[in-house]
Amino acid sequence: MENPAPGQNVPGKNQPGKDEPGAREPSDSGPQGGPPAPAPRRRPSASPLTMFLLLVIALVVVLWWAMSLQSRYSEISYDFFRQQLGQPDKDGKPTPTNVKSVQIRSQELTGEFKKPPPKPDPTEAEKKSGKIPALEPKFVVTLPTSALMTDTLVRDLLTQGVRIDVEQASDSAAWMVVISILSLVLLIGLMIFIYRRTQAQLMGGGFLGSFIRSGARRYEKEKAPKVTFADVAGLEGVKSDLQELVDFLRDPKKFTRLGGRIPKGTLLIGPPGTGKTLLARAVAGEAGVPFFSINGSEFIQMFVGVGASRVRDLFQTARENAPCILFIDELDAVGRVRGAGLGGGHDEREQTLNQILSEMDGFAPDEEVIVLAATNRPDVLDPALLRPGRFDRHVVVDRPNLKARVELFKVHTRKVSLAGDIDFELLARGTIGLTGADIRNIVNEAALWATRQGKNQVERSDFEHARDKVLMGAKRDEVLNPRERKMTAFHECGHTLVAWLLPGADPVHKVTIVPRGQALGVTHMLPEEDRLATSESRIRALLAVTLAGRAAEKLIYNEYYTGAENDLKRATQIARRMVTSLGMSERLGPVNYQTSEEHPFLGKEMHELRQFSERTAQTIDEEVSRILNEASDQAYRLLEQQREKLDKLVEALEEREVLDAAEIEALIGPSPNRTATNGAPVTIGPASAKA
Repeated sequence: MENPAPGQNVPGKNQPGKDEPGAREPSDSGPQGGPPAPAPRRRPSASPLTMFLLLVIALVVVLWWAMSLQSRYSEISYDFFRQQLGQPDKDGKPTPTNVKSVQIRSQELTGEFKKPPPKPDPTEAEKKSGKIPALEPKFVVTLPTSALMTDTLVRDLLTQGVRIDVEQASDSAAWMVVISILSLVLLIGLMIFIYRRTQAQLMGGGFLGSFIRSGARRYEKEKAPKVTFADVAGLEGVKSDLQELVDFLRDPKKFTRLGGRIPKGTLLIGPPGTGKTLLARAVAGEAGVPFFSINGSEFIQMFVGVGASRVRDLFQTARENAPCILFIDELDAVGRVRGAGLGGGHDEREQTLNQILSEMDGFAPDEEVIVLAATNRPDVLDPALLRPGRFDRHVVVDRPNLKARVELFKVHTRKVSLAGDIDFELLARGTIGLTGADIRNIVNEAALWATRQGKNQVERSDFEHARDKVLMGAKRDEVLNPRERKMTAFHECGHTLVAWLLPGADPVHKVTIVPRGQALGVTHMLPEEDRLATSESRIRALLAVTLAGRAAEKLIYNEYYTGAENDLKRATQIARRMVTSLGMSERLGPVNYQTSEEHPFLGKEMHELRQFSERTAQTIDEEVSRILNEASDQAYRLLEQQREKLDKLVEALEEREVLDAAEIEALIGPSPNRTATNGAPVTIGPASAKA
């Protein structure tokens, strides 16, 4: 599979990198180098849920205490009580009693033993063990009615000298009615109290209040070193555009004294990983004002109205802390065009977007609040967000150029122990089209690889390995059979030989038949300079290189294999853009036949909008086919003429598995596509036998 150079300007779509800011970072934990500090909030009082839980806990404690008191009394039978009380002898004299005192209450008698007796009904296990436990010192007895109808019990108690207390029976039914009424009143009052507190909390606090708060993170300059423009590598033009915002936040009266107004919103547009978030932090650091950061997806919730409440809370917090900066990352998550799809305009996302538009209109001209936002999808934003008065200014944060990449390598290697053979300019030339996040990833992978190899310093070969891993993918532990291995070698050498010999093609950096990523083999090409425009001849050369692997299979085996599927897909996309968008067809002329690329779920057309006839569509298909066939034939003829060199490359590639530019040049001679300042080909790293 032919792998084109990253970031080269061709009609194909560029692939975005990872969204990591590529810049100097004194610390990655916050916009000013430290952990994010939450915005100041009012200290909430005790919530109804907390009070209810405390009430339940108190009730449980009271019940436990009552049960523990009850467990201190032993329930005994009336007969056992009479035994412990003692019976008079034949002469009527009292016998020793074990009852110390009693208290009679209706049909219940409680008392206290002088000496706790053994249990009257021990279990079989207790009998066998011979250890029968004693009763509690206090006991309770249910009296039979016959014992109360006579004075026998009282007389026997007096005879035995037991102290007697008699308690009058109370009207327990009346007390139960009173307690029930009081409990019902208390329960109703508690429900009313919780309802009122909940309503108040939904308007701004309490245990449900955090659900509708914005969740914006505030970064304090006192708690961490601040980030400034000096900590941002490259991006000089972007920093110049943002300097005006810094000057306004430092001295607002300087701009308002002549009637001027600073833009309310600034939108940072660029591919992922170019440093948009870091630039917003640097603006706050330069101005020395509070910085509130939130992601667009944090506004969206399953309940309609919650996102709008969070927007109101966010802007209210900003006004209370003015002058300050509000930063909304990934604005496209909440700011997509309204009226999307068939669901109407009453969903949560659209209500949230409406609230953002309303809040930005609500800013007074002299309010010292700047709204910064970042996105890599400006094409899907609602037009109302981009009109004057809202996000007035658009700042493009593009991929870094050569000078910026050199600075990025210097920044990201500050804490890395480097060997003496590191040349940052050579590293930057070999990473054309990569973002700051990609460069940071390469540096990290190089350091990890050097550590695994037991080195004390990171060498140039480690950077070479890291770059191959990032750009071509990690190695796969797969073993190809001899036929597949040879077929893959011919396929990749087809790409390599055509790219090496065809004028206008990008220089070959490395070719390998070691399975990487999702491919069985990779041909990696790197442009030697940044390009902002591409000619038709370069595009046709790219098509020939892309289809050269398939042409090599046809030349050698006289049939095609499935390994060219991705090549065909990419070549077809490029050829169709040449015909429909770039006007590179003499038959169709300088006309744009681009079909609508709008998506129906973004509120656009429900069908493909085509503003040309069926005959023109047929002509477009014929021109696309013609261009691809010409490119394929060109690659086939070149390979057929250079069959000897193709066999040399295949033999060497099968033996070594990896060939770099220096090894390819030694096999088939210099390439017209590799320039040099001193007459020698430009090489990025040392030759290596293994990828």
